[in-house]
Amino acid sequence: MSFHPSGPSNNERIQSAAQYGYFDLLKKPLEIYVFVDPLCPECWSLEPYLKKLSIEYGRFFTIRPILSGQLTTLNKDKFDKPKQLKKIWEKTASRTGMSCDGDIWIENPISFPWIASIAVKAAELQGKKAGRKFLRKVQEYVFLNKRDISKEDVLIQCAFDTKLDIDEFKNDLYSTSAKKALQCDLKLTKEMDVEYIPTMVYFNENEEEGLKLSGLYPYDIYVKVIKEMLQKDPTPAKKPELVDFLSYFDFVGTTEISVVYDWSIEKTEKEMKKLQLKQIVEKVPVKYGSFWQYLSQRK
Repeated sequence: MSFHPSGPSNNERIQSAAQYGYFDLLKKPLEIYVFVDPLCPECWSLEPYLKKLSIEYGRFFTIRPILSGQLTTLNKDKFDKPKQLKKIWEKTASRTGMSCDGDIWIENPISFPWIASIAVKAAELQGKKAGRKFLRKVQEYVFLNKRDISKEDVLIQCAFDTKLDIDEFKNDLYSTSAKKALQCDLKLTKEMDVEYIPTMVYFNENEEEGLKLSGLYPYDIYVKVIKEMLQKDPTPAKKPELVDFLSYFDFVGTTEISVVYDWSIEKTEKEMKKLQLKQIVEKVPVKYGSFWQYLSQRK
């Protein structure tokens, strides 16, 4: 765990780390299966809510990403599919604020979409946290940078950026273990009757059946489900200082910051410009809005 706010005691740091839902040593009453696909723009748009949920209520749950494989035949159908996908991506970006550059389907279409999913499972062989970070990086590459994430050199660059063991990743990318892990995810998708992504299935440690929520919803709906599953109304944890948040996540969108801190886009931009002047972050313009790269740890 690399997130360490300055000042608090060790116990307070552990509690703060647990808020993010990434401190897997703690036993938590809920487990949330999040069914996603690396090429799904609505799954990408779920990111701000997952961050906020993890910060405010992450002490109560762990997140388990499941790759659904529902987009593996993306550009093999009609000849006009790329234009349809471009329209869908950009409509999603305009609606959610999470930039998706649909020009990729015209300029640099994904050759073999299923390879990205195998790569995520290969990354997970180095740990759940490594897998989550790799999935995020793959999403950044495809939605923001228009990179073909089915190409080996792009996937290796993603692995490098997320500090994976590159040799191990290269071996795992073509391993039976990664393929079997993906097959397990696909089997789970079918067994749980997941027909739409993103889908979140909430499990309580005391109950066998989960509660399924398909699609994108307002943040309050996700909170309501957690409270119903817990059968109590917990107080949301205190949000970290903005710099600590940026330090932990390293690269985040204006929309993500806005959602987490309950700020307007205008206020978010204002606060980030202050940090930009202090050379704590660098602004990265994208087709819809902007992202911010944390810089201080590189100095």
